[in-house]
Amino acid sequence: MLRYKVRGENLEITPAIREYIETKVSKLEKYFSNELEANVYANAKVYKNGNQKIEITVPLKGVTLRAEEVNTDLYASVDLAVDKLERQMRKHKTRINRKGREKGIVEDELITSELETIEESDLEFVKVKKVPANLMSKEEAILQMELIGHDFFIFLDESTNEFAVVYKRKDGNYGVLELEK
Repeated sequence: MLRYKVRGENLEITPAIREYIETKVSKLEKYFSNELEANVYANAKVYKNGNQKIEITVPLKGVTLRAEEVNTDLYASVDLAVDKLERQMRKHKTRINRKGREKGIVEDELITSELETIEESDLEFVKVKKVPANLMSKEEAILQMELIGHDFFIFLDESTNEFAVVYKRKDGNYGVLELEK
């Protein structure tokens, strides 16, 4: 069962908007087992240029599904975000099924009968790159990332002596991913 938390930024969430979001996202329930309970966080935002953005996050055990879409029409954004979530669920389920077949186990919180399988060639790695584990600060990692022209950079954080990733956000700011112990 999915529980919905819908909020708006610079936008009043009317009953019609709430109902539309809940109706569209509830179609994803067919992918879940009956015992699963999850929260759905939907955040709608309106920008000054008139674009409307929807972010939908579904945290599950072991994985977080998240989709974000910007469009001039909020309803179109919701449709596109739900499509993204559905693709993510299929991809996640395919990985789980593959690992389960290798270990002789097939169980997960997503129902297998409703999912299409993704061809092996869809998940093919096109490049493997080895990176040195350099000890540096977050600021140095951002500089390195900018120098090589990537959107992210993995490094060994000198303050924690753990691996971390800096990344460039869509809004132009930077974020850090740190390992949780």
